[in-house]
Amino acid sequence: MFTGIVEELGTVAAIEEQGDAIRLTIRATTVLEDAGLGDSIAVNGCCLTVAERTEDTWTADVMQETLDKTSLACIAPGDRVNLERAVTAHTRLGGHIVQGHVDGVGHVVRRSPSEHWEVVEIALPPELARYLVDKGSITVDGISLTVVEAGAESFTVSLIPETLARTTLGFRQPGDRVNLETDVIAKYVEKLLGGRAS
Repeated sequence: MFTGIVEELGTVAAIEEQGDAIRLTIRATTVLEDAGLGDSIAVNGCCLTVAERTEDTWTADVMQETLDKTSLACIAPGDRVNLERAVTAHTRLGGHIVQGHVDGVGHVVRRSPSEHWEVVEIALPPELARYLVDKGSITVDGISLTVVEAGAESFTVSLIPETLARTTLGFRQPGDRVNLETDVIAKYVEKLLGGRAS
């Protein structure tokens, strides 16, 4: 489990193609301070497992299912990625409950800068729209954000300077793909109330 509070921007160091999978190596510092083999680290919101590590890199095996369902299929060496270690019992829950299980891929529609913040509109798959509400939570590339306006085909978020400086949303442009994870509590409530709304 994660909180959606990005700890650092890592850099993709290498990608080894394996046919139906890739081995992804990422250069980092903060998330490696106490990371061991088998630990979970979220990469742009995707929960991956540390399979190898050196002093300044770690490697994960990314299966075809993950490549099919996330934007990790589009990354390349040199790309910057959001990184967050899994929570511990002593971690502050600064964002919201994030599983690291991507529900779908959206894309940036537009950016509207202002003096002290920036509003970003993101398109989402229609089947995810029912889980979003104004002032609810959404995870975009692993970043816990508050929805400003929730629509049937897109939603908006307001980004403060800290988020713009410390995450990939500071440089994502219209058309760029982003991983989306909706609030797990909304999905459980829907199931408990009898399934999907028609």
